[in-house]
Amino acid sequence: MAFISEFLSQFRYLGSWTAFMKLLNLLTGGLGNTLIIFAWTLSLSLPLGLFVALGRMSRRAPLREPIRMYILVMRGTPLILQIFAVHFLLPSALHIKPNRMHSTIIAFTLNYAAYFAEIYRGGIMSIERGQYEASKVLGFSRFQTFTRVILPQVIKRILLPTSNEVITLVKDTALATVIAVAEVFRAATNEASRTGSIEPLIIAGVFYLIMNTAITRIFDYIIHKFDYYST
Repeated sequence: MAFISEFLSQFRYLGSWTAFMKLLNLLTGGLGNTLIIFAWTLSLSLPLGLFVALGRMSRRAPLREPIRMYILVMRGTPLILQIFAVHFLLPSALHIKPNRMHSTIIAFTLNYAAYFAEIYRGGIMSIERGQYEASKVLGFSRFQTFTRVILPQVIKRILLPTSNEVITLVKDTALATVIAVAEVFRAATNEASRTGSIEPLIIAGVFYLIMNTAITRIFDYIIHKFDYYST
């Protein structure tokens, strides 16, 4: 009974509608920065990942090998270290004043572009060579072959692994707290530390769950739309 009483004592907001709304308002302010990190990272890393993948598949070693090393470093070291490196080392080397949000977006973009590049590369390499040859026989140009025959199949094949990375991105935005970016997780931890209540962390978890539920539904819809392409 003492354990239950101690556990219930952690919930200080549910009994007061005013306090609960103040907590939601506080976390919603942090949620804005979380969505900014997510949107910018996704919009930059997806196209960058495609260029990285094409470079990784190049027959020219001077282009291919540095990109291969970049992918190895990005995937082989923790994202949290990359955030520190971009925020502290890069501005020092360039003699510029660091900006927390900019550093976060750059680090996230470089990291996720490497993961998306490997997803793209796997999708492109999974297409049978015969489809290129058949398109050539039918008189398709290289551009027509890629856009009309190859690309739709590649998109279908990479949708599921891409959705996994996007869901991971939502959760990884919490790492921005290490350089004091005021995103939703930092707002929740600060409030939890101030009040000694776990409710801010629980509600922050609900926010992440809602965002990832929406992302899952969106990808399920897109995957369904691509069902008419053969695998």
